[in-house]
Amino acid sequence: MAALRTYEDQQLKLFRARPGDIAARDAQDLMSWPFFSLAKSRRVAPIDFRMGEVSIRVEATVEHGMATIWDADVLIWAASQIVDARDRGLRTSRLMSATPYEILSFINRDDSARSYERLKAALDRLQSTTIVTSIRQPSERRRHRFSWINEWKERLDATGRPLGIELIVPDWFYAGVLDDALILTIDRAYFDLKGGLERWLYRLVRKHGGRQTHGWSFDLPHLHLKSGSLSPLKHFAYDLRAIVQRQPLPGYHLTLVTDPGGRIRLIFQPTPIDPLSAGARRAPRRRAAGL
Repeated sequence: MAALRTYEDQQLKLFRARPGDIAARDAQDLMSWPFFSLAKSRRVAPIDFRMGEVSIRVEATVEHGMATIWDADVLIWAASQIVDARDRGLRTSRLMSATPYEILSFINRDDSARSYERLKAALDRLQSTTIVTSIRQPSERRRHRFSWINEWKERLDATGRPLGIELIVPDWFYAGVLDDALILTIDRAYFDLKGGLERWLYRLVRKHGGRQTHGWSFDLPHLHLKSGSLSPLKHFAYDLRAIVQRQPLPGYHLTLVTDPGGRIRLIFQPTPIDPLSAGARRAPRRRAAGL
């Protein structure tokens, strides 16, 4: 199987990512389920999640640790490039090429040497993290195993300066990105969110709440389970209350209520869109953080 996969990857035609300002798109499967570590500290303990017919196991290596929700910015960049090119009638591929600057600029990072080193570390974690899931498998007995990046390499000039990065995204991710029903546009202000939990919350809220007038709600134990967090429920609830107090999620308002059954629930509702603030959010504001 490994030899076959190598042969297939060699037959891929290079897709050159398009520079410039394009809409940010996210894959709904990645927004709804626990695929990434929410902590900036290295996580090696696996995520082992089951809910109904959905099963997910995410495994990390000791050397690199598990891919984080900040590392997932690279996958948002990849999804955005693929969807934009497809909508323009251009050929796409799982084999993608871009300069480090183009990736860092899109995810609102500066192009310093430190940011580039963080990008390479993110690519290593994405490549070394393995996932086994039942999601989008036609048979309930079938599981798909993959890494977020099959492989990646960098091109350097004679002085060792980076010229470009090539990477191969897996079939599972690529197929989901090409399905219109499985892709959502996200607010570019997402990249400014600093905490792992608030980033995860935004993606979950955008996936489930959308622009529904009455919003959506989850009880706290359910949220805690879906997050895949190693934090105890008590600490998770404390952090969630702090986020509700700050209201950092672009486009949504969060409220904690106690339902008739005595359960604490998080309610999220869309907020009116301010054209001026939306325009300001689209302006690039690059910084060094996250990856």
